[in-house]
Amino acid sequence: MLKYLGKDQFEGLEEVLAIARSVGWGAADILRSYYRGESDRGDLNIQEKKEGPVTAADLVTNQYILDNLQASFGTQDFGYLTEETYKFQSKGVLSPPLSQEWIWIIDPLDGTRDFIEQTGEYAVQIALVYQHRPIAAVVVWPEAEKLYYALKGGGTFVETRQGNATPVTVSQRQNLEDLSLVVSRTHRDERFNYLLQHLPCKNQQYVGSVGCKIATIIEQRADVYISLSSKSAPKDWDIAAPELILTEAGGKFTYLDGSPLNYNRGDVNQWGCLIASNGHCHEQLCNQTKEILEQLES
Repeated sequence: MLKYLGKDQFEGLEEVLAIARSVGWGAADILRSYYRGESDRGDLNIQEKKEGPVTAADLVTNQYILDNLQASFGTQDFGYLTEETYKFQSKGVLSPPLSQEWIWIIDPLDGTRDFIEQTGEYAVQIALVYQHRPIAAVVVWPEAEKLYYALKGGGTFVETRQGNATPVTVSQRQNLEDLSLVVSRTHRDERFNYLLQHLPCKNQQYVGSVGCKIATIIEQRADVYISLSSKSAPKDWDIAAPELILTEAGGKFTYLDGSPLNYNRGDVNQWGCLIASNGHCHEQLCNQTKEILEQLES
């Protein structure tokens, strides 16, 4: 079904994305039924884990996505890296990268705490990765009834429940002072607050899921998202799909030094400072962030 043709060209990728979009909508339906407390779904059964809360909605949706993708693609050529099935190893020991050529990276419910607290800012995230880089991505914002999708080199589109799809692009704002940051309500330590206080872009919006944050950027309601890990870090499944829908919409998503993100490396933690932006002053934003963090640590 899928073949690499060289120079970032793939045969059959559109058909693969069509399946992922269908699965994304189905997953959104499951989450919304739990979100609304529909009686046939039962209780959320919230469990507090080391990596954050897990609910019945996470587990049921994860199984739905896996069942449907594996029915279409099998397990010989395609690997599956999901938040709910990944086994964290003991400290200092990394799991080996998955060996298949094509890797599905899945977050069935990004923003579980927002889901529990009923902010509406949760998402389904599905990415297909080839040689450590995403080539197809779906991010669904169930409560907005929008599905964002992208192919490597093909742009980003937003699709409604009615099947209407339109291209989306980031804002054209180019001055740091005019940029709006999208930040979490939680996951903010003193170091991150210091950074926010000293960056020239002062406008801030609070949004939950990473997928919803990046959707806010490609919808031009914000321009910048920064992740600054301390004791914990975002995982591959938090970032892979949002990265592609941002970059194909004209934005950038890199490490602080401007290098590209990589996935399925064994360590699923994306340590360090990650910066996502509309791309127009990305290098300047990275440089200023680096200077501020160096001042704090000196």
